Amino acid sequence: MTANLELRHLRYFVAVAEELHFGRAAERLHMAQPPLSQQVRRLEELIGTPLFDRTSRRVALTEAGTAFLERSRRILDQVSADVDEASRIGRGQQGRLDIGFITSAIPLGITERIHAFRSLYPTVHVQLHEGYTSLILDRLLAREIDMGVVRDSGPDAALTTTTLATEPFVAVVPVEHPAAGHAVLDAGLLRDDPFVFYPRAAGERAYLRNLEPCRQAGYEPRVVQEASSWVTILHLIGAGLGVSIAPASATLTVPAGVRILPLAGTHPRSEVQLVRRADDARAVLTNFLRVPGSLTPTLTPGALPASD
Repeated sequence: MTANLELRHLRYFVAVAEELHFGRAAERLHMAQPPLSQQVRRLEELIGTPLFDRTSRRVALTEAGTAFLERSRRILDQVSADVDEASRIGRGQQGRLDIGFITSAIPLGITERIHAFRSLYPTVHVQLHEGYTSLILDRLLAREIDMGVVRDSGPDAALTTTTLATEPFVAVVPVEHPAAGHAVLDAGLLRDDPFVFYPRAAGERAYLRNLEPCRQAGYEPRVVQEASSWVTILHLIGAGLGVSIAPASATLTVPAGVRILPLAGTHPRSEVQLVRRADDARAVLTNFLRVPGSLTPTLTPGALPASD
């Protein structure tokens, strides 16, 4: 019989139990008294026991009614909380947001945007996942993360891409390199140098675009050492293991012994992008995109760091 019990029965019962007067309870519920009395009796039939002692002079809770009042309030409060939670999740104000990111995007302000989002939506748990562009895209398509901050990803009909920042590529050489004193470096001068670079599997399009200045100069760079992050690459260059071409933002913090030089000529620029699934229209993603951030829209050679 309890399958026929409805939330309205509980609301009616609580109102009468708190007022101990059917007339006042009916006014509180904005309904007539006879239907209220009828529904309370229906509730008692469903439970199988009286909840009120009724006389012509007073209404009082029975022992069962007193116990049921506490439980009815708890049920109604829980339902209200659950409805509010579902509504907040639907509005993107609560829940979880998993973001994959490349480390070279950090200097461009992605962490500041995440901090701003957390301040505006403190009940959304943001979980960050560091990785290569290729790994982030794979995890995004596998629905393991919700969005990604990547570099130079190619077009994909399953993904929506927003450009967060554009920046030039720069040359990275040890301070003892013959060209280290140049104000601007022609990529052709690195033709005979060993290169330190990240694996091609990290992102095919980013890999090719990053080394395009070398190809425009008529040669394929000779990569002798691979590393999983630009931080490691920069330290290896500082140790004299080779040279590289890097996105400008990856060189905003450099170790001693490294020289950063703008490249001569016109070359493709690197794009830091925010990607998400094209079929994912959840409000939490829209809210993140709307948060004002301090992302640098364009990083110019004039913003390059000083180096030893």
